[in-house]
Amino acid sequence: MDVLLLGASGRIGQRTAAELLERGHSVTGVSRSGTVEGIDSDEFVAVAGDATDPGDIAKLATGHDAVVSALGPSDDESAEVLTEMISAVVDGLRHSGVDRLVWTGGAGGLRVGPETLLIETEDFPAEWEPVARAAIEAYDILSEADDLAWTYVAPAALIEPGERTGQYRTAERELVADEEGDSYISMEDFAIALVDELEAENAVHTYLGTGY
Repeated sequence: MDVLLLGASGRIGQRTAAELLERGHSVTGVSRSGTVEGIDSDEFVAVAGDATDPGDIAKLATGHDAVVSALGPSDDESAEVLTEMISAVVDGLRHSGVDRLVWTGGAGGLRVGPETLLIETEDFPAEWEPVARAAIEAYDILSEADDLAWTYVAPAALIEPGERTGQYRTAERELVADEEGDSYISMEDFAIALVDELEAENAVHTYLGTGY
């Protein structure tokens, strides 16, 4: 599969690129600078692109089999850039002939009870709220794109660099937590989940939670 990877220079993006390449896919990695550190493969090409520009997305996506997004706001950007990005990606894909999209989402919109989202719980960190709310708004935009074969994959409540175990669980629109109530996944295993969903296409039009 020939995959366009948005946000390839980030921590999740780099790990996703490595996972895709390990499985024999070809990857075009997009970043604002056009450089992606830590990836050395003949099947990987780094290019510059603006994820808020639908025209740029359409041009970059054309000729690929699918698009995977590991996009997120940088430290100097407002969280609201997430909604700009997802709108641009949806619009751009519609002009590219590519309809398969796997999007790295947020855990804040996952259910922890019948009528409670993670972001609504008392222990949810206030500093995470802007990005979490923007990610929920981004999902709302994506959920209306019935003409695209999208999957919105969210990590656990806590995601950090760690071990690649190959073990994880998923749940539709629910936070995945262990028996002690802890919700965690390594970036390495989250990258596995992203690529698994890309390849299997079992969760099209689904908001999927991941974790151990």
